[in-house]
Amino acid sequence: MTDAITEAYNRECLAPDSRLLGVTGRMRLPEKLAAAHGAGSLPRPLFLAEREIREFTDDLRGFFGLLTTLPQRLFDGSTDAYAAAVGISPRRAALMKRLGVAPVLHGRADLHHDGTSFKLLEFNVGTHLGGTDRAELMRLHLEDEAFRAFAEEHRLDYAHTGEQIVEVLRRLGEQVTGGAEPVVAFVEADGGLAPYLHLVLSFQEMAARLGLRVLLAEIGQVTSKDDKLYLDGTPIDVVLRYFSVNQLCADGRDGAEAEPFFRAHEAGKTLLYTPLDGLLFEQKTSLALLSDPRWRAAYSAEEAELIDRLLPWTRLLTAGESTAGGERVDLLDHCREHRADLLLKPGNQDGGRGIVAGWTVDDRAWREALDAGRGRGWMVQRRVVPRAEPMVDPDTRELRDWHATWGMFVTPHGYGGFHIRALPAENGGILWHGASGQVRKTGVFHYREDREDPAAPQAPQAPVAGGEAR
Repeated sequence: MTDAITEAYNRECLAPDSRLLGVTGRMRLPEKLAAAHGAGSLPRPLFLAEREIREFTDDLRGFFGLLTTLPQRLFDGSTDAYAAAVGISPRRAALMKRLGVAPVLHGRADLHHDGTSFKLLEFNVGTHLGGTDRAELMRLHLEDEAFRAFAEEHRLDYAHTGEQIVEVLRRLGEQVTGGAEPVVAFVEADGGLAPYLHLVLSFQEMAARLGLRVLLAEIGQVTSKDDKLYLDGTPIDVVLRYFSVNQLCADGRDGAEAEPFFRAHEAGKTLLYTPLDGLLFEQKTSLALLSDPRWRAAYSAEEAELIDRLLPWTRLLTAGESTAGGERVDLLDHCREHRADLLLKPGNQDGGRGIVAGWTVDDRAWREALDAGRGRGWMVQRRVVPRAEPMVDPDTRELRDWHATWGMFVTPHGYGGFHIRALPAENGGILWHGASGQVRKTGVFHYREDREDPAAPQAPQAPVAGGEAR
């Protein structure tokens, strides 16, 4: 299951006089990037065929189209009925729908590669994502003489996530400034900057290298005058949104502090990238509506094939019958009997919060988790065991297998690079909130296979917009 580029790289690292071995450890990282990621890198990047990236990007575009039409397909156009079905509270749904604009295809698909193809674990829609600065490490790899020689020999390239985001922000800002360089503010919820400040500063450092000054703020620091947003008296043209509906509605609040942002966006004086409408479709439970055969009649044969190709078996955690392995089963009984093959996930949490991996708990804990999550906006999903990613340990000079979660970014430009997070294969668990001490990270270089057509058409680029009215 190992590709030829990985085999060549490992072979060179195992050579007695290897110049590739330890390349990650000798890179000189910029100050903020080093503080954010310096101690947590994998021994090497991952490699992937450009053809596979292109094909999966096309699939993901189609999948996003299916997600955003679920209210029309399954609920007679009622967004409220759809929201209730996937566990979105009325208060949260009202905030997501406030602008009434079409969701922007910008997000990160979290994937496992099972050795044959990628499987979609979840699709995070919007800009409130980590790992966008990871592409800086790919750039720095190419500054290393030994790695650059390997990259040139094997025709390696990469997509720079930060470059794409900066370009999108600039183009969006032109709608406000008439062509002048926009003032961009990275805005978090109140109290949201401090826990992740090291990551935010790394993003700001990357944007500055790319020529874009990004201000940092929390919602409460932003003021509004005549539907224009300001930070310490400086007018803001574009808000790079990092606050979420969960944050806005925490502690029983109604999210009223976001209203000035909505009005500024509607007036076209300060644009919100990305609007909250896309969050309607990043619920993990939304995937269950696509996977469950009860709604299969809503999709064409081609669409159903796409769903089956991308999604593992996924169901809303509710009482009653369902299907598994082509047979009718009682869903809860099936889940109890197949604990070692399943995960429970809350629909509206991120960062791995709340996930229960059946193979890491005993039968009693699993039953209690099933009872607690039933009918409360939870889903159950079949485990996708990732393929092994062999890497040469720079200290022991021995091969060690890792299991990777591939975070594939998509932007209005299309494919936007990967953020790789990995655990040692012997760990046997999953990436979850709090496991950061064990997780190692990297990015991806892609290569063109010999049989690929150099003139193969690329996926079309979508227009940049802050979200057009539905």
